Amino acid sequence: MKKAIILFLISILSVFAVACGGSSNEAANTETNEEKITITHELGKTTVAKNPKKVIVFDFGSLETLDRLGVEITGLPKLNLPAHLAKFKDAKYGDMGSLVEPNLEKISQAQPDLIIISTRQSQLYKELEKIAPTLYMAIDTNNYMESFKNNVTKLAEIFDKKAEVTRELAKIDSAVNALQKKVAASNKNALIVLTNEGKVSAYGPKSRFGLIHDVFGVPAVDPNIQASTHGQSITFEYIVEKNPDYLFVVDRSAVVGGKASAKQTVENDLVKNTNAYKEGNIIYLDPNYWYLSGGGLTSVEKMIQEVNNGIK
Repeated sequence: MKKAIILFLISILSVFAVACGGSSNEAANTETNEEKITITHELGKTTVAKNPKKVIVFDFGSLETLDRLGVEITGLPKLNLPAHLAKFKDAKYGDMGSLVEPNLEKISQAQPDLIIISTRQSQLYKELEKIAPTLYMAIDTNNYMESFKNNVTKLAEIFDKKAEVTRELAKIDSAVNALQKKVAASNKNALIVLTNEGKVSAYGPKSRFGLIHDVFGVPAVDPNIQASTHGQSITFEYIVEKNPDYLFVVDRSAVVGGKASAKQTVENDLVKNTNAYKEGNIIYLDPNYWYLSGGGLTSVEKMIQEVNNGIK
């Protein structure tokens, strides 16, 4: 009788062990069969599981694209958030440091499945890669639209949003084509300047704001402006000498806590002698899109609209 009971208990334990083993194997198989995608970018190759759940974003262009596509994120740098991304100030989104100083400890604690960065964080790429798959999403200003579309398409592939992105890009292409025709008909040139606490720098073709020339087709009043991150330092005498038909102005101070007004800086007695001022063609661009963000579905759409509204 005792032997029968022992054998019975052994058989029950065996069935239980097999069941547990089966559950473990199923979990392992589920993990193994998780679909992954490898994205090639300027800093290397990143392999990430499709539809990652915990995403930390340091590139505001990518953030606005994900927001447009309905993709939730876990954390971001909250300092100097563009106005159109103010919803991310909410406490449910973790604050991961600043654009230039990501908080590696907080990022690690969040246990992200994907980290998205841009130029300002590129030096930390290897450190971030140790925490989670890290995707570099900067815009190549030498080929703005192709770079922008490639970045948006990469996000579409990762988050299964290809149909949505195809529709959005088609609308943008249509708007660009219409703007190009309007620009060609106006037959006017332009100068792009950034104001910062009373100082002025110029941006030309292939620069961070160069899509006005390179994509939208507005001729540069000076095609020899040096393309650099901070622009070419200029004087107001230079603006008068070049005498642009349009003057596009990006006010950095307005989004980084500065005090100087771009309008007060630019519309001085010297600049009032230019065609741009006389014809009412000084156009103040929203620095939330042009300086803080850029390269996302929302900012590119707004950039097109702003230039289109300014061209007569």
